[in-house]
Amino acid sequence: MKESGSRWVVLLSTCLGFFMIMLDTTIMYVATPSILAGLHAGLDQVLWVFNGYLLAFAVLLVTSGRLGDLLGPRDLFAAGLTVFTVASALCGLSQDAGQLIAARILQGIGGAMLAPQTLPLLLSVFPPQRRGAAFGVNGAVIGVATVAGPTLGGFLVTVGDWRWIFFINVPVGVLAVVAALLWIPDLRPGRRHRLDLPGVGLASLGLLLLVFALIEGQRYHWSAVIRSLLVAACAAIGLFLLWERRQPEPLVPLDLFRNRDFSVMSWAGAVVQFAMQAIFIPVPIYTQAVLGLTPLKSGLVVVPLSIASGTVSPIAGRLADRLGAKYLLMAGLGLFAAGTTGLVGAARTDAQASDLVPWFAVAGIGMGLTFAPMVTQAMRGILPVQAGAASGVLNTARQLGGVLGAAVVGAVLQSQFATALRQQAAEGTASLPHALGAGFRVAFDHLAAAGLELGANRSAAVPLPPGLPPASRAELLSLGHQIFASAYVAAMRPTVMLAVAALVAAALSCLLVHRRPDGSVPEPAAQTAADPDRRVELFVD
Repeated sequence: MKESGSRWVVLLSTCLGFFMIMLDTTIMYVATPSILAGLHAGLDQVLWVFNGYLLAFAVLLVTSGRLGDLLGPRDLFAAGLTVFTVASALCGLSQDAGQLIAARILQGIGGAMLAPQTLPLLLSVFPPQRRGAAFGVNGAVIGVATVAGPTLGGFLVTVGDWRWIFFINVPVGVLAVVAALLWIPDLRPGRRHRLDLPGVGLASLGLLLLVFALIEGQRYHWSAVIRSLLVAACAAIGLFLLWERRQPEPLVPLDLFRNRDFSVMSWAGAVVQFAMQAIFIPVPIYTQAVLGLTPLKSGLVVVPLSIASGTVSPIAGRLADRLGAKYLLMAGLGLFAAGTTGLVGAARTDAQASDLVPWFAVAGIGMGLTFAPMVTQAMRGILPVQAGAASGVLNTARQLGGVLGAAVVGAVLQSQFATALRQQAAEGTASLPHALGAGFRVAFDHLAAAGLELGANRSAAVPLPPGLPPASRAELLSLGHQIFASAYVAAMRPTVMLAVAALVAAALSCLLVHRRPDGSVPEPAAQTAADPDRRVELFVD
C-alpha cells in the first residue's frame, strides 16, 4: 500500500474496532449496582459478567492471532467485529443473569478474534519509519478507551439504563464492519500454512485453567482445588512448549522470545495492565464509598488520565520513530509510577475529588509515553508472517497481567481491609459504653468478613448493632462511616503500592532493550526480502 492517505484510513478503521473491545473491558465498572438491581442477580453472577468476557478473550488470543496469519487478518478482523456487535445486542436484550453471561462470553470470543489482527495490519501497510506514529494513534485509542469506560458507563447509567452500555456498541460495530470491508486491504500469506491443532488444544487448556484459577482463587480462598488447577495449567503450558519445539510450523514461534526486545516488552505490557487494575479496582470504590461521589462524578475524576494519555500517545509514537523507544519507555513507566504514588498520597478520608486530578494527569502522561513505544519496540524485527502470532502473544501477556492484577489487588485489598477495619473499629469505639461498643465491633466483624461485597455499597458500608435508640443512630452512623473510610484508605495504600513497585521494576528492565530503531535488530522487511519463502503477498479486493 503506497498511498499514505490510504494507510491512515486503514489505521482509523482498525482503531474503530479496537476502541469497542477496549471500552467494553472497563465500561461496566460503574454499572454493576444497576445490573444487580435490574436483573435481580447476585454478586457472584455479576462478577461472571466481567469474568466470562475476560476468560474467553484471554484464552483465544494466541489461537486467533495464528488464524489471522492463515486466513488473512482483514477477514478475521471483520468476522470478530460482527460477532462482537451481535453479542453486544444480545447483552442489551438479556432478561436474566445467565443470558447476560452467555452473551458476554460471545463478546469475548469476538474481541479475541479481532484484537490480534490490528498489529499485523499496521505492520503491513506502514513502513518501518512510520510505524511509531501509527502505533501512537493505536496506543492513544487503547488508553482513551480503557479510562473512558467508567466515565461513559457512569453517564449512560445515570441518564438511561445499564442496557445502553451494550446497545451503544451496535451502530459503532456496524460502521466498523463496513469500514473494514471497504478500506482494509486483504493481506494473506504467500504460501499455504496449516494450523497446529494439538498446539491449539494445549494452549487453550492451559490458559483456560490458569485464567479461571486466577479469577476464582480469591472467592474460594485459594483452596486445594484452585491450587490443583494452577498446577494443571502449568503442566498443560509445559506440554505445549515441548510440543511447539518439535513443530515445523508452531502455533507460537518460540524464537519470538529470542528477540530480547519482544520478551521485555511482553513483560512490561503485563505490568502496565497489572498496574491499571490497581487504579481501576480500588479507586472507584474509594471515590464512591468514601468520598460519596455518584458513579458519573466518579468516572469524571478519571477524565484527566484519559485526556493526558490520548494526547501524549501519538507524540510518543513519533518520538519513538526518531529517537528510539528505550528512554521514552523508562520515562513513561516512571511517570505512571509517580502518578500512582501521588494518588495514594492524596487519597484521604477528607479529600476532595480535585485533589486526585493532578495525579491522574501525571499517570496519564506516563501511560501515553508507554503504549506506542512499547508496541514499536516489541514488533521491531518481527517477520510479517509471524506478526499475527506475535500480536497474539503480546495481547495475551497483557491480558494475563490484567487477570493477575485483578486477583492480586482483590486479595490484598480484601485482606488489608479486614485487618484495618477491625483495628479502626476497636480504636473508634473505645469511648463508647461497653455494651454498645461491643455490639458495634461485632457488626464491624461481620463487615470485615464480607469485605468489599458490602464495602462497595454505600448503603451497607456502616453497620449498626440492633436495638439502638433513635437519638443515637445519627451519631453512630457518622462514627461508623469514619471507621469504614479510615479502614478502606489504610487498606488501599499498600495495595496500590504493589503496582508502583512492579512499574519501577518494569522501568528498570527497559535498560535491556535496544536503544534506536536502526540498532542491532534487523527490520522485518529486509529479512523477508532475503527469504522469499517467508514473504507476505498483498491482495486487495
